[in-house]
Amino acid sequence: MDLTHAIDGYRAIRQFDPRPLPAEDLDAILRAGRRAPSSKNTQRWGFVAVTDRATLQRLSRAGDYAGHLAGAGAGVAIVVPDTADDDADAGAWIAFDSGQAAQNMLLTAWSRGIGGVHAAVYDQDAAREILGYPNESRCDLILSFGYPADPSMLTSSRRAGGRRPLDEVVHRDRW
Repeated sequence: MDLTHAIDGYRAIRQFDPRPLPAEDLDAILRAGRRAPSSKNTQRWGFVAVTDRATLQRLSRAGDYAGHLAGAGAGVAIVVPDTADDDADAGAWIAFDSGQAAQNMLLTAWSRGIGGVHAAVYDQDAAREILGYPNESRCDLILSFGYPADPSMLTSSRRAGGRRPLDEVVHRDRW
């Protein structure tokens, strides 16, 4: 699948078929995250790939809207330095970089017929206990991946009104 088709066709998938993901697909997804650009090439992320069903179920309770993790074939937690007391700019760049890594992973999954969506982590203590990342780190984002429970989601047409028209969001040369 070409990139434009993957971007245009991507939709968030929250209901998954119970099949596990092949290791080569999960590795491709993780490699795509690793290849994301980052501010000054700092690559301040680490990824925790989770395929254990019991762990995914526990992680599904770390955020108010993370229930989809319980049925996913895999989850990928993005772990970054905790900059709560540091320079606000560092936190903003880390969040931007994490978003780029997440988008790379989601689009790579989609191009392989695998759905995914992100979940915000609200309970840092629970996530840290489940995943074992260091105290000086945090995890604000976990991605779920799996084959869609409804395979037609991979090829269905976009619904009308899903995005604002281009001329409403693009300004040329000046606002």
